[in-house]
Amino acid sequence: MKINRIMTAALVAGAAAFASFPAMAEEAHVAPVKEFISQNVQTWLTDPAVVDAIKEQNAKTSGLSQAEIDKLDTDWRAQATASNKPFVDEVMARALSKFLMDKKEGSQGMITEMFVMDAKGLNAGQSDITSDYWQGDEAKWQKTYGAASSEVFVDGVEQDESTQAFQSQASVTINDPASGEPIGAITIGINLDML
Repeated sequence: MKINRIMTAALVAGAAAFASFPAMAEEAHVAPVKEFISQNVQTWLTDPAVVDAIKEQNAKTSGLSQAEIDKLDTDWRAQATASNKPFVDEVMARALSKFLMDKKEGSQGMITEMFVMDAKGLNAGQSDITSDYWQGDEAKWQKTYGAASSEVFVDGVEQDESTQAFQSQASVTINDPASGEPIGAITIGINLDML
């Protein structure tokens, strides 16, 4: 009886240690991702191509109601995989989207995707078509611009189904360099296999 209790206690302790292993392993990516963002992304977040595009979109979207935001998001979702997608095409043709595509291409595979969000959490520009248009209900916006935080928020690790590469998204608030005021946020997908 005593041996069974000892074995059970050992199994429970071993299982608890094993269960926490993925969480510990997952956390190991946070510091290198933050360092990559600091050294390679922060430097161009004050570029007029980024700042002016966000400010322009903020002027257009500041008065939108939640119902109007939901309608835009619904329209985007319907068009994201359709052959006829005028709304998606318009966003992808923006100068900011082209800027992000160039930065992604210049990363030589380190950056898997990028999108810039305005003060409402709506995409102002993006390197790739996202599944939704409104990010305001997600941690990437809520823990950056939505929380008025200057911290880089690094999400969990995911495996890309097409490339089988491990990646994580990092998000950070974008400030107006003239006033220092937060105006939006950016999310960057990072290929962890290349860190």
